[in-house]
This record gives sequence, structure tokens and C-alpha cells, in this order.
Amino acid sequence: MSLREEARAWLEENLTGEFAHARGLGGPGREHEGHDVRLAWERRLGEAGWTCLGWPEEYGGRDASLADQVAFHEEYARAAAPARVGHIGEGLIGPTILDHGTDEQKRRFLPPIQRGEELWCQGYSEPDAGSDLAGVRTRAHLDGGDWVITGQKVWTSLAHVADWCFVLARTEPGSTRHRGLSYLLVPMGRPGIEVRPIRQLTGTSEFNEVFFDGARTAAANILGAPGDGWRIAMATLGYERGASTLGQQIGFRREFAEVVATARRTGAADDPVLRDRLVRSWLELEIMRLNALRTMTSLSAGEPGPEVSIGKLYWSEWHRRLGELAQAVQGRAGLVADGPPYELNDLQRLYLFSRADTIYAGSSEIQRNIIAERTLGLPK
Repeated sequence: MSLREEARAWLEENLTGEFAHARGLGGPGREHEGHDVRLAWERRLGEAGWTCLGWPEEYGGRDASLADQVAFHEEYARAAAPARVGHIGEGLIGPTILDHGTDEQKRRFLPPIQRGEELWCQGYSEPDAGSDLAGVRTRAHLDGGDWVITGQKVWTSLAHVADWCFVLARTEPGSTRHRGLSYLLVPMGRPGIEVRPIRQLTGTSEFNEVFFDGARTAAANILGAPGDGWRIAMATLGYERGASTLGQQIGFRREFAEVVATARRTGAADDPVLRDRLVRSWLELEIMRLNALRTMTSLSAGEPGPEVSIGKLYWSEWHRRLGELAQAVQGRAGLVADGPPYELNDLQRLYLFSRADTIYAGSSEIQRNIIAERTLGLPK
């Protein structure tokens, strides 16, 4: 039995009973949905060996090939399984620790991520820096056996439920830009850490402000050497475009199908301008999949090409346009909620939350600079 067939059979068998109603819960703009049942599901996945598939077996993974990882993510999306609550741990900090952590750090942090027992958040963005990651002002210094951290992070997704945060902080006084930064692993829920949820356009609060006021973490909780944080942080960002992107596109196809169905129901599909926009959106979705396959082929060969840099810019801009199209096909009805308790429908939520797609995980402006300078070789 192939891994794809095994995954399909396991998901069908396990998305039942207490997890039957978890199908489709969570995801961008909907992280408030069913957190407890999704956390229990995360642990079920870990117990069965369906998390961290590409990790070495000694840390709970399967040493799965990139093709098998893609197959799992596609089957996961097709089954409408709940959005993962541990994706930051598995997709970002886990690979970073695997490549840059000490043996002791790997033994301490990787197993709880694989088992779904510890959740992580990312402490990068700051109020006065935005997408300019090198503008970090949060600072830390050694005091005995601890790093003591003072500063503020913002747009910290899932900080209100996370157990740990990986924090980029300035540890060399007087340093500027990418120099003098360190990559610290910080336990949440400790004295000196305050988390304030930020209310979004959707009315939900999945990201937060995080304030560090003399917060402490052990001196050993640093990845790489002091002052080497920029290199480690860039490595983390490189893991963000992994095998799950093809599974993400199955979710996009599901959203697109709902937009088309709504257009037919409301008569918007008879409007030649909207019909043209629907066709264009479908074509761009096909291009997105082809580019993702090309990216996976390059990664499998160990030779990532320019398509890696293009991917995030492409899907985020497309998804925002899909949100605008979702509002257009609803007509005037899309401007109001149906009635008490005045909750958004799926297409309204898609429109509002997709406005953030071109900002988080590297804004489109930053992505264009990266493509221009690092891929095309243009001057800064």
C-alpha cells in the first residue's frame, strides 16, 4: 500500500466519532473554531505517526520523501480534516532545530512537537519594523544562567495558545540591522510575558501583541551562537514554503468551487465581466499548481530555483483577488450578515481575511524586492 492510500484509509477511519464534527474546522481567519478538539486531533495524528513525516525516525518522523509528504497533505486536504494547530512547530521551528540545534535541543524540543504536546508561535515582527525584520528592537542580555528579554512583538499568530515562542532579539548593544541578533527559544506563560489578542476584520483574534518585560529563558535556549540570529531566522523562513503548499491549493479549489456555485445561484455567472474574472481565476489557480509542482521537483533535486521566491507572492495575490470576487458574486447580499448572531458566511470571511494574505509571512512588497535582488540580480 502506498503512503497516499494508507493516509486516505487512516483519515477515513479516524475522522469519525469524537472527530466527525471536526471536519473543516480552523484555518486562516477561523483559528478560534474547535481548538480543544483540534488539539486532541493533533495528538491523535502524532500517536499514529502522521506528523513530521519528513523528520528522521529517531525524532518521530518517517524519513518520508518529498513526494510522499505532498501526497499526505493532498489527502489531508481532500478529507477536509481540521486545520492543524501544530503547524508552526512542525513546519517552522522543528526543521530549524533539526538543522541548527544541538543534540540536546533536538531531544528536548522535537518529540513534544511531533506528539502534539507543545505548541509554538513566532516572535519576529515588531510594531516599528513591520516587514523590515532587520529593524528588530527587542533586546536580551545574559543574567547568570538566563537570557532576560525586553521588547514587543506583534502579529504573533496563536501566541494566546502557544507553549513556546522562538524570538529574534538584539543581544549585542549598539548593533544595527541584521548584526547582533540572536535566536532564542522562550517559554510562554511565564512572568514578564503578556499576550494581548488583536481583534481582526473578521471579528476573531488569532494573532496578538506580545510584551516581554524582563522575561527569562535558560541560557541554553539559543539556536546557533549569540549574534548568529539573522542566519537562523532566514533559514526558518526558507522552511515556510514546504510540501503543505499543494494541500493548501486543494483548499483553494474548494473555495473557488463555492464562489462559482454562488455565482450560478445569484445569477452573477451571467454577467460577462464576472464570468471573465471567474475564468481568469481558474486559469491562475491551474498555473499556481503547475508552479508548485515545478518547485517540488526542484527541491527534490536539491536545486531550488526562482519559483521558490515566486510562490508566496503568487498565491497571496491570487487569494486576495478571489476574496474580492467572492464578494462580487454575492451582490448586495454580501454586504450584510444574515441575522443574529450576525456571523460572517464563508465568502464574507474569505474576503476580509484574504486582505491579510499579502502582508503576513512577508509582504508582497518585500517578496518583490527579494525576487528582484536575489533571483533576477537587480540592484537594491
